[in-house]
Amino acid sequence: MWLKPEEVLLKSALKLWVLERANRYFVLQRRRGYGEDGGGLAGLLMGTLDAVLDSTSKVAPFRILHQTPDSQVYWSIACGASREEITEHWDWLEHNVMKTLSVFDSNEDVTSFVQGKIRGLIAEEGKGSFIQEEDPEKFREAILKFEKCFGLAEQEKLVTYYSCSYWRGRVPCQGWLYLSTNFLSFYSFLLGAEIKLVISWDEISKLEKTSNVILTESIHVCSRGEDHYFSMFLHINETFLLMEQLANYAVRRLFDKETFESDLVLHDPLQITKRGLENRAHSEQFSAFFRLPKEETLQEVHECFLWVPFSHFNTLGKMCISENYVCFASQDGSLCSIIIPLREVIAVEKADPANKGVSISIKGKRAFRFTEVKDFEHLVAKLRIRSGTTSCPHHTASTEVATTSDSDNLVDYYEGQLMAGQKGSSKTVSTEALMTVFHPQDADNLDSKMLKEKMKEQSWNILFVECGRGVSMFRTKKTRDLVLRGIPETLRGELWLLFSGAVNDMATNPGYYTELVEKSLGTCTLATDEIERDLRRSLPEHPAFQSDTGISALRRVLTAYAYRNPKIGYCQAMNILTSVLLLYAKEEEAFWLLVAVCERMLPDYFNRRIIGALVDQAVFEELIRDHLSQLTDHMTDMTFFSSISLSWFLTLFISVLPIESAVSVVDCFFYDGIKAILQLGLAVLDYNMDKLLTCKDDAEAVTVLSRFFDSVTNKDSPLPQAVQQASNLNDTKSYHPKVDITDLIRESNEKYGDIRYEDVESMRCRNRLYVIQTLEVTTKQNVLRVVSQDVKFSPSDLEELYELFKKEHFLSCYWSANSPVLRHHDPSLPYLDQYRIDCQQFRVLYHLLSPWAHCANRDSLALWTFRLLDENADCLINFKEFACALDVMYNGSFTDKLKLLFKLHIPPAFTEVESLSPSKGDDLSKEELIHFSQLNVSSPVDSQEADALKRSPEKAGKEKIDIQAYLKQWQDELLKKEENIKDLPRMNQFQFIQFSKTLYNLFHGDPEEELLYWAIATVTSLLLKMEEVGRRLQSPTSPAKSPASAAESSTDSQNMLKRDSAPEQTERRSVHSTRRDCHEWSFAFEQILASLLNEPALVRFFEKPLDIKAKVENAKTSQLKARTRV
Repeated sequence: MWLKPEEVLLKSALKLWVLERANRYFVLQRRRGYGEDGGGLAGLLMGTLDAVLDSTSKVAPFRILHQTPDSQVYWSIACGASREEITEHWDWLEHNVMKTLSVFDSNEDVTSFVQGKIRGLIAEEGKGSFIQEEDPEKFREAILKFEKCFGLAEQEKLVTYYSCSYWRGRVPCQGWLYLSTNFLSFYSFLLGAEIKLVISWDEISKLEKTSNVILTESIHVCSRGEDHYFSMFLHINETFLLMEQLANYAVRRLFDKETFESDLVLHDPLQITKRGLENRAHSEQFSAFFRLPKEETLQEVHECFLWVPFSHFNTLGKMCISENYVCFASQDGSLCSIIIPLREVIAVEKADPANKGVSISIKGKRAFRFTEVKDFEHLVAKLRIRSGTTSCPHHTASTEVATTSDSDNLVDYYEGQLMAGQKGSSKTVSTEALMTVFHPQDADNLDSKMLKEKMKEQSWNILFVECGRGVSMFRTKKTRDLVLRGIPETLRGELWLLFSGAVNDMATNPGYYTELVEKSLGTCTLATDEIERDLRRSLPEHPAFQSDTGISALRRVLTAYAYRNPKIGYCQAMNILTSVLLLYAKEEEAFWLLVAVCERMLPDYFNRRIIGALVDQAVFEELIRDHLSQLTDHMTDMTFFSSISLSWFLTLFISVLPIESAVSVVDCFFYDGIKAILQLGLAVLDYNMDKLLTCKDDAEAVTVLSRFFDSVTNKDSPLPQAVQQASNLNDTKSYHPKVDITDLIRESNEKYGDIRYEDVESMRCRNRLYVIQTLEVTTKQNVLRVVSQDVKFSPSDLEELYELFKKEHFLSCYWSANSPVLRHHDPSLPYLDQYRIDCQQFRVLYHLLSPWAHCANRDSLALWTFRLLDENADCLINFKEFACALDVMYNGSFTDKLKLLFKLHIPPAFTEVESLSPSKGDDLSKEELIHFSQLNVSSPVDSQEADALKRSPEKAGKEKIDIQAYLKQWQDELLKKEENIKDLPRMNQFQFIQFSKTLYNLFHGDPEEELLYWAIATVTSLLLKMEEVGRRLQSPTSPAKSPASAAESSTDSQNMLKRDSAPEQTERRSVHSTRRDCHEWSFAFEQILASLLNEPALVRFFEKPLDIKAKVENAKTSQLKARTRV
């Protein structure tokens, strides 16, 4: 590798380097301790220095220096990990540079030319590769060391690296931690002790920061049950965040591709950089905090002051700018925040040049003034371009005065904004919230509840006068306090839309919902069937959903969302949530609220495996351990909390609380996000702590919580008694005191309000790894339980085989942005079919694990085995098929192994294989292997069963699943008898020749090799003679053939077995085809079996016990290298 020229004092380096070559201008040196003089104390000391020092130029075993006569200063210009690499650089210098240097008169000109040439080579070599790195030269050196130490594939992208200590017991080992796209790697070499650790991100089940007496602060990594600790980082928080991002990125990409496929930012693993990950993290925090669309990326951050007109002071905070929004959050995050969509901006001005002021005016006669903005002139120009505005001096003064306009104008303005998306809507779409249709408020009714409701409305109107109304209102501590007290019925839909961010989605997609409704109308899918079943179960006691109006609106919203997002489609609990949304929001607004909940606020909640809900349950359990330790000490099994809380998270407490109380929880959720649900869950458990501590089992605890939820009321709810769900039947049972939902919410904030959003997100990331790995363990256990019934492998060996099988699948996905192999993993399929491999992946595993992998034609054997296992011809096999094939090779009887070999050499498994490259011999390229694996070769058996295979439910793929077909297939498998050898088709002459050739190859290297060769020759000769005699007896009219001619024919056939070269194979096939036209020979399996049983050497060979353990251990260490070579 060429290096940026740096000065080297050769005198101080003589003891560390040995001269290899030299000329007038260059010196090639070898590091002492490497090569011929390697070993000894010098080698240990050099190796230790290499592991600790930071520069690869000091670590590589070879280097080239530039020198000029009479100069004491040398320049390092190249280094190499091997003699071949450094020799290539040396030869290039001699052929391309040495002749040119002779024309220069001064040494300074020579040095200047060499330095310029080397810098040009580096720039050309790394063109575009390291532009985004902070120190490209240093990063190049780190890449060289990374590649040298671990030997991973060239496509493996190093993201960053850190100096740290790895703890083995109580002893720290200083070295380097490398974080790449797919692996966490560590290397250390201290006084002869080399430590090399490579952990793939998809194997990590726990990643956390820890501290104890010995380690003040360290990073704990748990992979496949093994714990690893890294410490002594210079910036441990930065390191941990990057590790967390890379681990979650790999897990999403490999295990949970449903949510990953739409992620365009990190879709290509080869484009990931440290800076890109950091920018991504900031953008995600920005979008989540301000509830913006996921597509928004943070582009600029300016620290500045915002003038708060109702408080009459400037508050310090950060202005965050994305493509379509300008946002501001005060320093503490809760004092004040605003969101300004650029679509609302009508003017951007320099407000106060002396104070670097920027004024942004929006529709509705409102303006925001920022001061002390760095580079404010450039920012003003940029915002004007993005918002499409120009300078309007005459307008600025009026907007400054009208900052606090009267609320009536703001209401009119906001209503106009909401109605903008309704223009041209279909008549079938409802434009009124169901609550206003079924329970309009009576203005003349002035009972105590209605008076309180009016007071709430007045409080919000005062807030709107002070802080503005609509998407750009000031959000302050007072806003949050009003939300906790409960949003008035008349404002609930408007504020849900505002606080969730759905107002932005709706404003930027006018008419989108109406189009979806029209497109989805009449569609029939699995999702629509499930929706129809659940429509009548959604708040059935509410009058709105006892009528066709409410049911139709619910159907349209759910069906439109299933059409919009088919990866989620429909999940139970979405109907309950959508029902409540429709009560308070118009139909289109309810749709966008559902989008906000499913795709932003509760990510991955409503997919097939409800991973998001499981993750938040794990977060909830962690918070219980932290805040309610008494409860965790009493209830040792934490799964109880998961079982009871799943419905809390999926339905936001709507399914367990009366509707009048549940809507207050939804108020808090739309303002505070998942934090509100977690806090309320803790408050519920805390409130019932004493009773839960006396419970003897889970059932009793469930009863306690059910009675508590029945007792929760909303004493201020203005809803009619007929609508309220708080049951009075509890009074006939044991007495339980009533609990007001407002008091419960207030208590949850007072006790657990210190839980920060950032901490929740960190716990989500941490527990996501654990949840997905737990699901993977469940999948593995189910697969092993099924497969273990059909094989003789021990449970431990079978588990190791499963891990190798799954690992091979992932290794194929690591270095390809759009690997088709990624589609082979589908968590929605039955456990056995969730992981499947193609022919190329099977070949790698066959080479590593098969006892027959030493054959010269091993690629052909792997191909034929794969074709035999791929019964449904989809070019994929599952673990059961893979394990059963290996089981025959290792644990099968003589007959079983011979039957497998026989079936490999007849259709549909067998196909004529010939490499296009004669120099490769019997090896096949990847393209050839895929081509041959997809060829259709029919057999008599296949033609009879073709219709049955086509009717297999697995062929339906993503279409509607035929349950009856699955049951029929399962029944057939249970009733399937052992395959009768008499049912096997006969083997023709050409197939028999290939079969005999495979046997010859199998015996190569065996201690009884010559005896086995003699035995197979005897059997082959006998079978050929028997077949010739049988044909003569069956065809008396044909001219008799003398024994001599029969023997000659037998000899010719045996000679054909020994021809291996490609030209001879071609000639052999032409001769064979000519003879086949004259008379076709064929052999039954019983003939071959009977003949081979007469040879003791052959029987001993096939019945020799084989142990797979050694192969498995070798495969575990060689699998990565094997895949790297591929």
